[in-house]
Amino acid sequence: MVQTRCNSGCESGLIVVKGRKMLSDQTVAIVKSTAPVLQEHGETLTRHFYERMFRVNPEVKPFFNHSNQSEGSQQRALAGAIAAYAANIDNLEALGGAVELIAQKHASLQIKPEHYPIVGDNLLASIKEVLGEAATDEIIAAWAEAYQFLADILQGRETQIYASHAKKAGGWTGFRKLSVVDKVKESELITSFYLQNSDGTDLPVYLPGQYITVRLPTPDGSTTMRNYSLSNKPGAGHFRISVKRETGPEGQGYVSNLLHDSLSVGDEIEVAPPCGEFYLNPKDKHERPLVLLAAGVGITPIISILETALEATPGRQVVLVHGCLNPNVQAFRDDLDELAESHDNLSVHYCYSDLSENEVLTHKNASAGLVSAELVESLIPNRHADYYFCGPKPFMVSIYHELLKWGVPGSQVHFEFFGPRQELES
Repeated sequence: MVQTRCNSGCESGLIVVKGRKMLSDQTVAIVKSTAPVLQEHGETLTRHFYERMFRVNPEVKPFFNHSNQSEGSQQRALAGAIAAYAANIDNLEALGGAVELIAQKHASLQIKPEHYPIVGDNLLASIKEVLGEAATDEIIAAWAEAYQFLADILQGRETQIYASHAKKAGGWTGFRKLSVVDKVKESELITSFYLQNSDGTDLPVYLPGQYITVRLPTPDGSTTMRNYSLSNKPGAGHFRISVKRETGPEGQGYVSNLLHDSLSVGDEIEVAPPCGEFYLNPKDKHERPLVLLAAGVGITPIISILETALEATPGRQVVLVHGCLNPNVQAFRDDLDELAESHDNLSVHYCYSDLSENEVLTHKNASAGLVSAELVESLIPNRHADYYFCGPKPFMVSIYHELLKWGVPGSQVHFEFFGPRQELES
């Protein structure tokens, strides 16, 4: 994963911000001492925090996915992040990857410096209200200092990301309207939308695996935002997002259904610049094999990585495995077959969990069941490769833990996980 370091260097194992003092020993000790109670009561605290913030500062609601709120995943993610920060306050380099992930997510949503005091004020107030007398003035003061310290780190990195967006050829900051120039049904559930600048000017080149943010109106007159992986090779002259139609309670699927049912060729949609720390760097010329694993709509960033890798390193062995319920819901099957036929260094395999062994025999390069470690090992017997994977939580947890068992170095494991990271690692 991408590691974040400050421009001014690090001292004593801590990430520092240029021109800012280090955290005091007393603050480090106090914050670290709160780690156990935050581990125990973290979700209670974060549920209270979000309820309070949305009540006191409703203007920040559009920055949050409210289906994640109803599922509790947002609360669990924040609780895990707070507990990890407290536990590693004396070794912040351990959180470098998490800092980059958060900064990229913030930049994708256009989080700005004026939003940080809102979060800080509500977080400190929530600590007081939830922990009661246990939240002494000393603890609140220490957490105020620790929060501001982390806020400065994040704002520094986000400033760099915004500056890089602005200086890129065809780049921009904030949201820009892009035109829908094509709409293609990829499967029973997934539809692709091709986006270009309305004035015909170039779009910026992004890194394969990154995502864009779309902003859409809501029935209450506000807006909501969603991140969608870019599913085409960078430099194609357009952005392509491939959206799965979602359904569920509590308004889940509102955005995907709106896109499927209401967005047509010729319409415009608000889009923020590409972001994300999950990507293949085309400049890295590794000789070891590249293994790309996807389940369901997780194929979207993976196919962008695949197309880039085949062009950037034409002699490199590439293995792709895509798991789906059945061929009817699978996107890009024909595209993947064509790529395999035209590239001797690419092998593809499909896993269909809703098909029997007899049914799957009619499909080339396919097997029944889920993507398994045994299958991957049969394709890469010595296991020595770079692994990129994306998909639903059960798939991600299974693959991640198998790679850990195999002893694959962390520098060779890359993934896009939409949920609290601790759920992947537990």
